[in-house]
Amino acid sequence: MAYSFRSGTGSALEFSTSELTGALGDSVTVLPLLVALAATTSVSLPHVLVGFGVFQIVWGLYYGLPLSVEPMKALIGLAIVGTLTYAELAAAGLVAGGILLAVGKLGLVGRLQRVVGEPVIRGVQFAVALLLLEAAVDLSAGNLPVAIGGLAVVGLFALVGYRQASVLVVLGLGALAAVATTGLPTPRMPALAVFPAGGPTLSSAALEGTVAQLGMTVGNAAIATALLCGDLYDRDISPDALSTSMGVTCLAAIPLGGVPMCHGSGGLAGKYAFGARTGGANVLLGVGYLALALVATGALLAAFPLAVLGVLLVVVSLELARAAFEPVSGGRSLAFVLGVGAVGLFVNVGVAFVLGAVLSWVLARAE
Repeated sequence: MAYSFRSGTGSALEFSTSELTGALGDSVTVLPLLVALAATTSVSLPHVLVGFGVFQIVWGLYYGLPLSVEPMKALIGLAIVGTLTYAELAAAGLVAGGILLAVGKLGLVGRLQRVVGEPVIRGVQFAVALLLLEAAVDLSAGNLPVAIGGLAVVGLFALVGYRQASVLVVLGLGALAAVATTGLPTPRMPALAVFPAGGPTLSSAALEGTVAQLGMTVGNAAIATALLCGDLYDRDISPDALSTSMGVTCLAAIPLGGVPMCHGSGGLAGKYAFGARTGGANVLLGVGYLALALVATGALLAAFPLAVLGVLLVVVSLELARAAFEPVSGGRSLAFVLGVGAVGLFVNVGVAFVLGAVLSWVLARAE
């Protein structure tokens, strides 16, 4: 059974089984990253979930589409592996939000993409994937039997054609194990406060992470997502409009305990693949995130098996790496992706992005 309403843009909002399954398709990479972030930093998971819940609903209603709302993966990944503290993550998100809002209003997104070059952006994605894989190995090493069991579950689901659903199953098993240890938590509203997990700290690491993230965001979350809106939903949404809405999201959510968020072509494609066709999927997913925020206690998070978390990060890192290489063609582009990824892993993601962008610009001028 489906129920239909109209959004503020005049687009229909449906609430049906397909919208619900589409919503779950977008949570496959979001929830593992948020749980990993909360387990490795001082972030308040309930406040983060509230941010995702609110802005899933806001942009679903505003655009009338199942537009994705995802963590900024470069910044979140750097925080998970310890390169950024939560305070630096918050500062980087605010800087990124301000820049995205400004360039969106000025119509500069397309120009920025041409200067940076897509292979460099894909290289940053690959670097973050490698860093997450490194963190996954460290977490899994603490309890190899549990990690092997989790990987077996993922492999089994992949064999029968439900690879993406395997992540939610493993996450659910980890949550059940945590509940068995701590008991069912009592629902509790997150406290309304400004920077509940601590104020932002601007540093060189935060600025480097911001530069690396903006390259990914401009290419994937703005330009590629705008193209997909036309390809999948026959809607003309400009990358500058998406940049503006991402800037608003970061600037509004982070002071209230949220994390840097963006749109994304992968999340939009995931929602479409699982059946979402309207902004109703966002409303359903947003309500789900808000419900989770009521029970995401610190004790429950502390009891979550870290080895299971390692399995989740393996899946996320492989998916991010696949997304990085899938559109790459030609020897030079492949060399850029591999080179930027290697420098990001062994040196620094920000340095890798800057070196890659400079080299890309020099080669383009020489042609």
